[in-house]
Amino acid sequence: MESFWFPIKLSLLVAGASTIFTFIVSVLLSHKYSRINFRGKTFLETLFILPLVLPPSVIGFILLIMFGINSPIGRGIEKVMGETILFTPYAAIVAAVVVAFPLMYQSAKAGFLSIDGDIEAASRVDGASEAKVLMYVSIPLASRSLLTGAILSFTRALGEFGATLMFAGNIPGKTKTISTAIYVAIESGEDSLAWKYVGISIAISFIFLFFVNRINGRP
Repeated sequence: MESFWFPIKLSLLVAGASTIFTFIVSVLLSHKYSRINFRGKTFLETLFILPLVLPPSVIGFILLIMFGINSPIGRGIEKVMGETILFTPYAAIVAAVVVAFPLMYQSAKAGFLSIDGDIEAASRVDGASEAKVLMYVSIPLASRSLLTGAILSFTRALGEFGATLMFAGNIPGKTKTISTAIYVAIESGEDSLAWKYVGISIAISFIFLFFVNRINGRP
C-alpha cells in the first residue's frame, strides 16, 4: 500500500515546496518590477514567463545541462551536498518551480499593478520602510491575486510531467510522482491503477481550482 501512496505524497510535497519558493520570489520581484522601469525589463520578464510556452522536454533538457555534473552549477551543488541533485526529489522540486513560476509571477504582478500607488506612497510618507509597505500594505491589498497565483502554481506543479521525467526520472520510492506513475501504469497495462491516480489528480486539482473561482467571486 505504501508504494501506491508514495507518488501522491511526493507530488504534494514537491508542489507545496515549489509553491512556497515561487510565492516568495514572485512577490519580491513582481512588486519591485511593477513599480519601476529599466532597460532590459521587458526581456527579463519575457524570460520569467518563457517556461509557460516551452515544451516540457525543452525545459527538462535545459535543466539537465544547467545542473549536470559538467556544469559549474552542478559541480558547485555536488561539492556542497556531496552528490548531484539529478534524479532526486530536489530535481523534481526544481522542475516544478520552473514551470509554476510564470503563473505565480503574472498573478502577483497583476495584483500589485491594481493597487493605487498613492496608497503605498502615503505609507512611505508616514515613515514605513519598503519592507513594511510590502508586508502591511501591498500584500494585503493584492491578497486575492496572490492567493489565486499560489493555487494555480500548486496545481501546475502537481501535474508536471515532462520536465520532471527528464530531470528527476521515475525512480520508485524516490522520484515517482502522480504524473509519472500514471505514465508507467498505462505503459504496463495497469489501467485500473492509472485510473486511481487520474481520479486523485483530478480531485485535488478540482478542489483547488474551485477555490480559485470562489476567490474571484464566481458563484
